Amino acid sequence: MRKEEKQEIVQALAEQIKSYGNFYIADTAELSVEKVNNIRRKCFEQGIEIKAVKNTLIKKALIEAGVDEEDIFGTLKGASTMLFSEVANAPAKLIKELRKAGDKPVLKAAYIEQTAFVGDNQLTALVNLKSKNELIADVIAALQSPAKNVISALQSGGNTVAGLVKALEERG
Repeated sequence: MRKEEKQEIVQALAEQIKSYGNFYIADTAELSVEKVNNIRRKCFEQGIEIKAVKNTLIKKALIEAGVDEEDIFGTLKGASTMLFSEVANAPAKLIKELRKAGDKPVLKAAYIEQTAFVGDNQLTALVNLKSKNELIADVIAALQSPAKNVISALQSGGNTVAGLVKALEERG
C-alpha cells in the first residue's frame, strides 16, 4: 500500500471518529469467515459500521481526530476491528449477544463521549449506558410528572378554585 493510500485511509477514519463521536475496538482474530460475515450482517442490521484496520493506521487516525488516549493506544495489538454507531451502547450490546455463541469478539477499548473504556471487563458497563435519546426521554418524563399532577388535580376538582384546593387538600 502506498503512502498516499494510507494517508487517505487515516483521513477517512479520522473523519468517522469525529462524526460519530464514539467507537469501539474489538479483537476478531481467528474467527472463521462464516462468523465474520455473520458479525458484518448483524452490524448492518443494527446500523453499526464495522471496519478492519491496521493498528498503526488506527493510532494515526485517533491522533488526527484529537483522541489522545494512551490507554487506547496500548490496546492496539494483534488484529483490531473498529465499530461505529450513532447509539453509543449498540456495539456493546452486539458484542455481548455475539459472545453467547463463542469467546470472540473481545472488547479491547471503547471511546464514548470523550471517555475511554479499556478492557473486556468494561462490556457490562457499556451495555448499561443509556443512549442520548433514552436520557432525553427520562428528563422529559421527570419534567412532565409534576405538570400531570396539577392537570389531573384541576380536572378532578371540576375546574374551580374550590375544587383545586379540595383536591390538593386530599392529596396532602
